[in-house]
Parts: sequence; C-alpha cells; structure tokens
Amino acid sequence: MTPPLARSGRFIAVVGPSGVGKDSVMEALCAERPDLVRIRRVITRPEAAGGEDFEGITPALFAARAAGGDFALHWQAHGLFYGIPREAQEVLARGQDALANLSRGMLGRAARVFPDLHVLHITARPEVLAERLAARGRESRAEIARRLARPAVAFPEGLRVTEIDNSGPLDRAVTAALAALYPERV
Repeated sequence: MTPPLARSGRFIAVVGPSGVGKDSVMEALCAERPDLVRIRRVITRPEAAGGEDFEGITPALFAARAAGGDFALHWQAHGLFYGIPREAQEVLARGQDALANLSRGMLGRAARVFPDLHVLHITARPEVLAERLAARGRESRAEIARRLARPAVAFPEGLRVTEIDNSGPLDRAVTAALAALYPERV
C-alpha cells in the first residue's frame, strides 16, 4: 500500500490598500497560529524606512539575487522592487501555510507559482483609510484623497478570495480571517 502524499501548504497572499492594516492582521494571525509562517519580503528601500518587517537591499543586489533565482516571485511597483524569497516554496513543501503581503497586480503570477493560493483581501471604509493614512503623516490630505480615488485592480478570474473588513477592532478582522482560512477550528 502506498503511503498518502503529504499535504502541501497554502500560500496566503494578503492584499489591500495602504493603511488598511495588512501588517497588523498578518502579525495577529501568526500570533494565533504559530504554525503559520510569515514570509519577509525583500524590498529595495532602506530598512530604516519603517513599516512592515522586510529585508532592505540595494537595486543592484536585488537584480543579482533575482538573476540567481533567489525569488519565487518578484515585481516592480512605485519605483521599488519587491521579492518573495524562494524560502516560501520550502515552507509550502513542508506542509505549512505561508503568509505574505502581495501586490494585487501579481496575483495571476502568484497563482501559477503557488498552486494552492488563497487571497485575503483586507478592506476598510474610505473614511477609516483616510484617517489611518493621515496619522502616518507621509502624505498631504490631497495626496490621500487622490490615493483613495484610484480604482482598484480587478482580481484575476478563478482565485479563492476572502474579503476581510478591518474598519473596526483588529480582533474582529482576525477572527473572520481565521474562520475563512481554518474553518475546521471554528
């Protein structure tokens, strides 16, 4: 009798607009599920820039690492390069779920790289987003208004997408995400 094949893990792509609380949701999910592996993105900006926990490298080093096959997925956005390290595929091969912040525009490619892809689309009401972005102090009110007026990129067909509203208390959003990702535990 042949032993059953080990289950591969899921790649959970967390997407949503700036200020929606993606990092807070991901951190809380990992605290609730110690077996969930958060993948640190590699980004061509200084780590001192703050925000999420990421590996900051130079564009030249990024290009060399990309050419060497160090990334399972990489892209350019907003004048920066972003990469998901190949480590994500090793995590999935061990049967663990991996979680990472991803660009909506990369979801089609991500579905080809990660066959078991689940998208967590984090949302919040526009007035909540405006308040959070203003609290960061990185953009003027006019820049925030323009950002919020941009149309959202459509999701590719056939993806498993769960929308999570993070307008209210964080624990409510995390509970909803856990219920969607791990319904057997609810």
